[in-house]
Amino acid sequence: MENKPGDANRITREFFDSLLIEMRHVGAVLPDTSMTLYGENFSTPIMTAALSHLDKFGYHPDGMVELAKGAKAADAVMWAGMGSFEELERICATGAKTIKIIKPYADNDLIFKKIAHAEECGCIAVGMDIDHSFNRRGEYDVIDGVQMTGKTQEEINQFATATRLPFIVKGVLSVHDAVKCMEAGVQGIVVSHHHGILNYAVPPLMVLPQIMDVVKGRMQVFVDCGIESGYDVFKALALGANAVSLGRIILEPLREKGADGAAEMIREMTGELAGAMARTGAGGVFGIDRSVVWGM
Repeated sequence: MENKPGDANRITREFFDSLLIEMRHVGAVLPDTSMTLYGENFSTPIMTAALSHLDKFGYHPDGMVELAKGAKAADAVMWAGMGSFEELERICATGAKTIKIIKPYADNDLIFKKIAHAEECGCIAVGMDIDHSFNRRGEYDVIDGVQMTGKTQEEINQFATATRLPFIVKGVLSVHDAVKCMEAGVQGIVVSHHHGILNYAVPPLMVLPQIMDVVKGRMQVFVDCGIESGYDVFKALALGANAVSLGRIILEPLREKGADGAAEMIREMTGELAGAMARTGAGGVFGIDRSVVWGM
């Protein structure tokens, strides 16, 4: 990894690697990696990230649909980022249980339209990617020629109450925003710095325990950014996360083998997670004892 000053991805990787795991074998049992999320059952807490535009970046000509097929094959949650109405319909048509994340468009009518469309497609949840409100120059962001803007707590509440689906906010990296999201009626947050969108950003796992202590189980908390192994997944779950997302790490397997490559990676990491659980006395993915992780 390139050593650039303030590189949040390098800082995040170093923090992951600074966390150590103690062993607990007495009384340990075979681990169960399954989870239930928003009324749906899954074999693993390892999900895809809310990726987008995979065809443009050369990963696969039909990358998002292939990724959805891989998630379904691995019995994992599929997340979908920015994309057309037609693409989301094709993603959901694979049978993958999907969460749709919407950009913070300046046009709120478009946001409400996309929320309604996610419902129509049968998504299990919908949400907003608030960390794309601004660019690196402190201006409102423009993505694919479309204007973004910041969103108030009141607006987030309006989005959350406009749907019968659970509403999730992605890009939370502070207790401050976690509390604001709870007050706005949000039912899930993604603790993430969006692959280093802010230099010197605090690693998600560094702030996660403080967020969990405030949330106290009142909404789902997911982790994104820098997950590279089942051991990373274990550390995130031990520190309180309900599930994690795989972003760039899943792209090469997708490029090489399509849906099969994505499914294989999720299964391989789930196996590593199970190995860590077995050697730490963790019978299930929920309630892993935080004290097995050292170095905080």
